[in-house]
Amino acid sequence: MNLIKRNTTILVVGVMLFLASCQQPGGEKPGSEYMPDMAHSVAYEANHYNYYYNNTWSSEADYYEMAKPRTPVKGTVARGFAGDKTGNITTGMSSHNAIAHAPAGSVPYYYGDNDEERLRATNEIIRNPYPITAAGIAEGKELYNIYCGICHGEKIDGGGYLVRDPGPGDVGGKYPVQPAILNSEEFVAASNGRYYHALMYGKNLMGAYADKLSYEERWQVIHYIRSLQAKELKLEYSEEQNTFNGDIPGASIASTQIVQHTDVHGVDEDHGDVHHVEGSHMDGDDSHGHEEGHDADHTHKDNDDHHDH
Repeated sequence: MNLIKRNTTILVVGVMLFLASCQQPGGEKPGSEYMPDMAHSVAYEANHYNYYYNNTWSSEADYYEMAKPRTPVKGTVARGFAGDKTGNITTGMSSHNAIAHAPAGSVPYYYGDNDEERLRATNEIIRNPYPITAAGIAEGKELYNIYCGICHGEKIDGGGYLVRDPGPGDVGGKYPVQPAILNSEEFVAASNGRYYHALMYGKNLMGAYADKLSYEERWQVIHYIRSLQAKELKLEYSEEQNTFNGDIPGASIASTQIVQHTDVHGVDEDHGDVHHVEGSHMDGDDSHGHEEGHDADHTHKDNDDHHDH
């Protein structure tokens, strides 16, 4: 009799445990788990709030305070990001503790794929984050001829191969619309943001190139387009000088670094006097105020009646 009672008790307890372990969540009931600590970490996870009610070693308020993001260390560069919010990649480059960073293609882009966001990018993104260099323009030319020239033309006149005129034995291009004429007054005056947004998302029949060109490559293509626009206007857009817009010539950055290095470490007699380079030092808006004004004039309200492609 005792054996039967004992076995019955064990069976009842076993069934109850089985049913309790299989309880499903729903409504106000979270359900039950077997050995929950194997699935829910009791440790803090930085920047992630995952408080679990069975973690009774501390209060939920304490956990929330400990899991909150901390202020980043001064000089921290976000993963995959180069430059500050304004896109000025040269910020801090001359510092003695500057970090060299060559971005690939994962820099965040905080603008959506619609006309309102396109206009915002046009108005906010002004300066090319990369300095103008001969190597950069050469790279931009190669990439432009691969990806852009077939529609926009090698002379950025909108006369690419796909829209060519008919000729003897040639039926001409069959592209259904006229690509943007990048040497027109409208596109010469357009800000860099209009070009970059079009590369990120495309426009009309033009597809996006965010998956084909890296962050740096997109900006080098824009450098090359700007160099052709400046050439037609008989203006300078090169590593040595820029009289076209507010983008920074590479030579100005080199001069800035020499001057600031001298200011910090002094001038060694064996290295001679380097004060002659101060005339070419680009110091914010003071030395290129006319270019900033010219670039500001470029930031027009976008004309939606004209297609980018």
